[in-house]
Amino acid sequence: MPVAASAHPAEDFSPRPRGRPRKTAEGRDDGNRRRELVAGAARLFRQNGFAATSTRDIAAAAGMRSGSPFYHFKSKGDLLYAVMEEGMRAAVDKQAAVLQALAAQAPDPRRDLAALIRHHFDVLLGPGSDFIPVMLYEARSLTEPQRASLALLQAQYEAAWAPVLAALHAAGQLRCDVKLARLLMLGALNWSVQWYKPGGAASPDDLADAALALFIQENVG
Repeated sequence: MPVAASAHPAEDFSPRPRGRPRKTAEGRDDGNRRRELVAGAARLFRQNGFAATSTRDIAAAAGMRSGSPFYHFKSKGDLLYAVMEEGMRAAVDKQAAVLQALAAQAPDPRRDLAALIRHHFDVLLGPGSDFIPVMLYEARSLTEPQRASLALLQAQYEAAWAPVLAALHAAGQLRCDVKLARLLMLGALNWSVQWYKPGGAASPDDLADAALALFIQENVG
């Protein structure tokens, strides 16, 4: 006796590929557009200030329609936070990678501090550094929870310096209090965003060498 055909299409029980589903072209485009908005906003906030930059300006810089930023961000303030948060998170991750590479070598706190200083100049002056002056001068425009979140990231970034400075202090190459040394050192390095000119007489490598010589004594023992 023939079996009547089901009114419903047969279910597909073929195995599905494991892992995360691949992003569609539309999803990839959304990610790219978001990154372009953040990068464009960082440049404009740095050049013109947060208050003087409109979302229309940001959209135009990214080659998008004037309403496009609101597809990705609820407000200009949320975009400002994204500029700072994503820039700071990238700095934390890159610094961790620098220290992880050094951990495979013999202990050398002076070498480690030199690497931290050089990386910090990359954060301050290298590609993608627009978020730094934005953080320095526009943080007042953030909400209190946003400032608290950024403070945690900044603390995470700066905490990595403490063991290196403590080792130098123990070796007699750093004479002042470790916490005070960290604050003074990072404060001095951060000020370079005000006066450093790319292509000038001093390269970032020169700046890093000078900073290390200024703060740390050679171990002659």
